[in-house]
Amino acid sequence: MAKTTDFTKAFTDMMGAFPADFSAMNDSFKHAASFGEKMSKVALTAAEQSADISNKWTKDSLAKMADLTKAQEDPAGYGKAATDFASASVEMAAENMAAFAEVAKKVQMESVELMMASGKEASEEATAAMKKATADVTAATKKAANASKAA
Repeated sequence: MAKTTDFTKAFTDMMGAFPADFSAMNDSFKHAASFGEKMSKVALTAAEQSADISNKWTKDSLAKMADLTKAQEDPAGYGKAATDFASASVEMAAENMAAFAEVAKKVQMESVELMMASGKEASEEATAAMKKATADVTAATKKAANASKAA
């Protein structure tokens, strides 16, 4: 019966001849985690600012509503109170929507800045990793070629 060739040692030797550097993977993971942390900070800050705007808007609306619900001596006073409330509500809506727009604008600018910086760092890391990998493979190939010549 034919004996099956065991390639385990050959593959082990071959893989040992070509060095593997996992520091690039580790650096990539750290970079991604750092980027995620920075983006989360931007998002959480925006959420906090939006909650503050919403809270202020609600309090202001309730204060204006208190004026609306006051008893009036003259029936026309109720109409005036409703008109004043509607006018104040429209004004508050415009102010608060502008405040929300400023928060969104700030988030957009910070996000773009983070992405640009992240892309630049990733490009520099990838270039450095490729140069190192090329040098390592070249050295390993020369070593393997020299070893095969000596054999």
